[in-house]
Amino acid sequence: MKKLDPEDLYAIGELLTEEERMARETTARFVDEKALPLIPEAFEKAYFPEELIGEMAQLGLLGSYFEDYGGAGLSGTAYGLICQELERGDSGLRSFVSVQTSLVMYPIHEYGSDEQKDRWLPELAAGKKIGCFGLTEPQGGSDPGNMKTTAKKDGDDWILNGAKMWITNGTIADVAVVWAETDDGVRGFLVEKGMAGFEAPEVHHKMSLRASITSALYFDNVRVPADNVLPGVKGLKGPLSCLTQARYGIAWGVIGAALACYNEARAYASERTLFGRTLDHNQLIQARLAEMARGITGAQLLAWRLGQLKDQGHLHPNQVSLAKWNNTRMAIDTARDARDLLGGAGITTEMCPIRHALNLESVITYEGTESVHQLAVGREITGISAF
Repeated sequence: MKKLDPEDLYAIGELLTEEERMARETTARFVDEKALPLIPEAFEKAYFPEELIGEMAQLGLLGSYFEDYGGAGLSGTAYGLICQELERGDSGLRSFVSVQTSLVMYPIHEYGSDEQKDRWLPELAAGKKIGCFGLTEPQGGSDPGNMKTTAKKDGDDWILNGAKMWITNGTIADVAVVWAETDDGVRGFLVEKGMAGFEAPEVHHKMSLRASITSALYFDNVRVPADNVLPGVKGLKGPLSCLTQARYGIAWGVIGAALACYNEARAYASERTLFGRTLDHNQLIQARLAEMARGITGAQLLAWRLGQLKDQGHLHPNQVSLAKWNNTRMAIDTARDARDLLGGAGITTEMCPIRHALNLESVITYEGTESVHQLAVGREITGISAF
C-alpha cells in the first residue's frame, strides 16, 4: 500500500487546485529561506522584522483574496494556506498579514468610499502603507458592546476620544481603522498617522508574540474629516464582519504552528537515543505523535471545508468560531506536548515548540477567546445566548 504523508494523512493536498498549491509552496519557500533565519533572534530581542514586508507584498500575500486594487484574486483556500505557511514560521508573520488583509483592507474594500479605496488599497496591497485595526479597549476585552471610545460631530468633522489596546502593527501603521460609538451607532474611522492628538506607543515586556508589534492607541480630541469615515456600515456588524475574516485566517494559520512543532518532535524522536534505542521505538512516544497527527488532521479537514464555504459565499460566523476554537486548542496542545517531548532542548529558541507555545497563548485569546467561541457555538446549537 502507498505510504501516507505524515503531514497530510488524509491527502488533502490532492484536493487543492494548482493555484492553491502554488500559493502554499511559494509562501513556504519564503518562510524557509527568508523568514525563519530571522525569526528566532526577532523573537528573543522582541522586534518585528520589517524588512520582510516588501517581499511579502511582492509575492502577493497582502490582500491576496481581493480581485482588484492590487489583490492577487486568490481563493479563500489559497489565502488560508498562505496563513498556514506564515504561521509555520511564526504567529507574528501571520498576524501582520491577517491584520493588513482582513482587518484593514477588508473593511475599506467592503465599506469604504471609492475615494478611500483608491487612496489606500493599492498601497496597502503593495506594502507601501501599513494599517492596524482598533476595536479592543482596555476595559472591554471580549465585550465590544462596552465601547468607550466616542466620536462626536463638529461641523463636517468628527472629534475622536478614547483608547484601544492590544493593537497589532499600531506603532508602525500609516492608517488605523478605528471603531467608535457615535450618536448614530458604532462607526468606522480612518485615523491617519500624524493626526493631532493621536498616539500609538508600543507595548513592551511581552512573553508572547515577541516578533510582532503590539501597541496601544490613544485619541485625545483627534479631528477626523468626514472623508475619513467609512460610509458603508453602521453598528457592530462592521467590526464583527472583519473579525470573521481574521478568525478564518487564524483557523488555517495555527495548523502551520502545530505542523512545525509536530515535525520537530518527529525528527527529534527519530534521532534521540535513550536506553539503547531511538525515542520513536517507544509506544508512549508513538502514541503522542499519533495524537498530534490526529489533531492536525481534524483541523486540516475543518479548514479545508471552511475554505470551500468561503469560496461559495456560504461562510457562517459560527462555523468560523468552531474552527478557530478547535484548531487553536489543537495547536497549543500540540506545541506544549512537543516541547515536553523534546525535554530540556525544548526550552530554547533553537527549537520552535516553546516559541509557538508562547505565541499561541495570545492566539487562543485574541480575535475571541476560547470561551467566547464556545458560547457562540452553544448559542447556535440551543438558540439561547449565555453571554
